[in-house]
Amino acid sequence: MSQVPAASRTLRVLRFLASQPDPVPLDRIMRACDLPRSTAYHLVNTMIDEGFVVHLADDRRYGLGVAAFEVGTGYARQEPLGRIARRPLAALVDRTGHGGHLAVLHGRDVLYVLEERAPGRPPLVTDVGVRLPAHLTASGRAILMSLPASQVRALYPDRASFVDRVGTGPTSPSALRTVLSEARQRGHAVEDGEVSPGLASVAAPVLDHNQHPVAGVAVTFPVDEDVDRERLASAVRATAQSLTRRLGG
Repeated sequence: MSQVPAASRTLRVLRFLASQPDPVPLDRIMRACDLPRSTAYHLVNTMIDEGFVVHLADDRRYGLGVAAFEVGTGYARQEPLGRIARRPLAALVDRTGHGGHLAVLHGRDVLYVLEERAPGRPPLVTDVGVRLPAHLTASGRAILMSLPASQVRALYPDRASFVDRVGTGPTSPSALRTVLSEARQRGHAVEDGEVSPGLASVAAPVLDHNQHPVAGVAVTFPVDEDVDRERLASAVRATAQSLTRRLGG
């Protein structure tokens, strides 16, 4: 629990706005961040004064400001997560013999920030810089299963929030809840042919010191190979836990 509640609430609002594809009304911020109206109003107005949030008065919505963009570009320049994860991910690929990757949540997509190919394996669609629907990927599900339910509802409020890739995967909020509930019970997320037919993935979340999921680490393998999925999942979870510890989680 943070000893500076105002700072925690501010960061919670920033994370929520960063996860949205478009600016949102104040009511959405209140529900997703579990804030009283007056608190949410004062927070966003302070953040507007500091340049982290902009108010689109005509639409009565709030979005990220230029200061938030500057923080994001600074992160991109420094690549701290990629630097921390590079060696553990390479070790995971060596241990399992399958390609691995690290992805972060961006709106309703995952953005792949690190990929490690296993020798002799074909290239995957999870190349660095690629975006895929979070609800279809193992790494995206690993992140979503670790988010508060209110934030998942804000990301996926209705059927229109879901896109299709190969004709399989959840297409409604209730179906996604079931997928995420099963993932939490297992302790890791799975995906079986929902991104690329013939390929499956297992993934686990990387958490920060606030237990917030900052990334998902995953390995991908052919479904027609005799793979010990439990052993693979155990290796993925161990790598995710190692990264979590390195981030102070």
